[in-house]
Amino acid sequence: MDVASPTFQPTRKYQSNYSDLAPEIFRQRLVVEGYPETPISAEDISHYLRELATVLDMIVISDPVTHRSDRYGWAGWVHWETSGAHFYAWEQPRLFFSVDIYTCKAFSAQGAVDFTQDTFRATDITFREF
Repeated sequence: MDVASPTFQPTRKYQSNYSDLAPEIFRQRLVVEGYPETPISAEDISHYLRELATVLDMIVISDPVTHRSDRYGWAGWVHWETSGAHFYAWEQPRLFFSVDIYTCKAFSAQGAVDFTQDTFRATDITFREF
């Protein structure tokens, strides 16, 4: 069954409150979303993910990989020594992007947000760090 289906019901019950199950392992997460000024291409995604590594002082293990779904748009991923980042871009129903950064090394969230907004000339941007 498609988990995106409105009729999908999980068969297991999960704890609704988050708890850190591995406090001895440092993790930092940041989600950045916004409206780009123009459509985003595979080349834009690859360039962004490579440059983001520089901005956040991460070491790239493998070059960014991108793929396009006719239904959902572009996706990209880069592997860093200390985890990585995922990037998603839509053209329909609107121009929109979403970036997921997950690392085991501290980084400047504001630096990532500023770089993302500047790169895609985002007309509106939001972020959440956790």
